[in-house]
Amino acid sequence: EVQVDELQRLLAGMEKEHRSLLLKMKEGEAELARLRSAEGDKLAEQDRSAQLEKEVATLREKIHHLDDMLKSQQRKVRQMIEQLQNSKTVIQAKDAVIQELKERVAYLEAENLEMHDRIEHLIEKQVSRGGHSSRVRSKSEYVSRYVGSTLTGPKPLPLIRVVET
Repeated sequence: EVQVDELQRLLAGMEKEHRSLLLKMKEGEAELARLRSAEGDKLAEQDRSAQLEKEVATLREKIHHLDDMLKSQQRKVRQMIEQLQNSKTVIQAKDAVIQELKERVAYLEAENLEMHDRIEHLIEKQVSRGGHSSRVRSKSEYVSRYVGSTLTGPKPLPLIRVVET
């Protein structure tokens, strides 16, 4: 996101420079037209005209180069945003799988504890032969007890920074 912001700041700067150069070019062309139409010293006008023509050509070249750079930066920004969205989607899918696995583990742990309790109960029953009866917990009690203690909600996605050097 920092790099995207930096690229967008650079793009804005290039667009500002683009507008500035366009304005300069138009001013140069206007002055060139004025010099051509004005009467006076032909030699000075020709020198200024040639200088302005060179300046206009240079400015056109710069504008063309800036346009190319602007398009390239926009492509890079779009690709980076797409990569970021794809990464977030993959992370969310993996988080969902992890959450499902945590729930399965909690359920199996509860089922395991219930089985242990049943075995203990049966052993106690055989040993005591009608003595005191301990209460057997249900699977839902174990699941609610262990799901609450072992699972946490989905974690927020970490910030992904793409740095290009």
